[in-house]
Amino acid sequence: MTSSFPLTRRALVAGAVTAAVSVPMINRGAYAFAAAPGRTYSRRAVDLVGSSLVIDMLAPLKITMSADYIAHRLTDAEAAEFRASGITGFHNAYGLGGPDAKSQALEYLAGWQGFAGRNSHVFTLVDGVADLDQAKKDGKCAVIMGIQNAEQFESVEDVALFRRLGLRCAQLTYNSQNMIGSGSTERVDGGVSDYGAAIIAAMEKEGMLVDVSHCGDKTTLDAIEIAKGPIAITHSNARALIDHPRVKTDAAIKALAAKGGVMGITGVRMFIRTTDPTNVGHMVDHIDHVAKLVGIDHVGIGSDADLNGYDDMKPEEYAALKAGYKGSYAFRDKIDIDGFDHPKKVFDLTEELIRRGYSDDNIRAVLGGNFRRLLAQTWGVKS
Repeated sequence: MTSSFPLTRRALVAGAVTAAVSVPMINRGAYAFAAAPGRTYSRRAVDLVGSSLVIDMLAPLKITMSADYIAHRLTDAEAAEFRASGITGFHNAYGLGGPDAKSQALEYLAGWQGFAGRNSHVFTLVDGVADLDQAKKDGKCAVIMGIQNAEQFESVEDVALFRRLGLRCAQLTYNSQNMIGSGSTERVDGGVSDYGAAIIAAMEKEGMLVDVSHCGDKTTLDAIEIAKGPIAITHSNARALIDHPRVKTDAAIKALAAKGGVMGITGVRMFIRTTDPTNVGHMVDHIDHVAKLVGIDHVGIGSDADLNGYDDMKPEEYAALKAGYKGSYAFRDKIDIDGFDHPKKVFDLTEELIRRGYSDDNIRAVLGGNFRRLLAQTWGVKS
């Protein structure tokens, strides 16, 4: 989701560190965090998050309409939340588009990379996979710059330009039609255009990750077929478990995995389940589905929220966000899910994976190992 304010919204995303966190044990292997009052986590969960390179492949630093936020210096409390979150890599991507998409995208890249530099005690920018690894070692938050659209590519040559300016991942479409293909809420999906095929080729040549999270069904399948190598669905869920236009069919998931791609599972309520309660366990149902369908190597996390989630937004911004989508999005009262709406949510997800019997190696793969492999393959030579 994450683009609620077409043409005006400015994005900011930051990562959080995965350095081992020192926390007090309170009883029988349960650990408490100041950043998560009332929550306790097992020693195994704490150790797994601390030892893993956790990558959230759709994680805006702050969901806000304020264009002034990029000038913001984090408070000590805000910095502490990022450091304690357990996340190293944050894919900073918002939906930009319209007639001035290119100028929006240029402003977005300049603004948020400036934000990362202004708060360099917390953040570091990602050029290649080595920067994620180094951020983990240094206890810093690694920011992967992305855009949830490709309308900024007014020519094939623009792909190389934006790559030089720091863009490392781009969706082919947001929810609507563009020159490349069809979005998930369009009435008719015409698939990837000839121009779109040229953009995909340029992205692969330049080492920029192709993302089809918001693409329609035919456009998604076309893009996977056209691409020579693996691509990503950074943040979506399984239509086998919920009938929603923004989630993916089993056919798409199988095609993605067959080429070595990875799919990130989101914590957005209406993409998970049609009725309440909707909690972190129901989110893991989608991880289970993808793992059973195509194997554990092809599933990861793309939470599609900042550290505190959508439901903590200012009321007027929250209302504007919901108003920015078609009725087919089927918003309910809440957007976040129970147990995945606070800065320590990765620990809750890890506890649920433990409860379901996932091995340590498989949990590390889901938390970030699979996306690290894909990013290394995609960025390789250029990084």
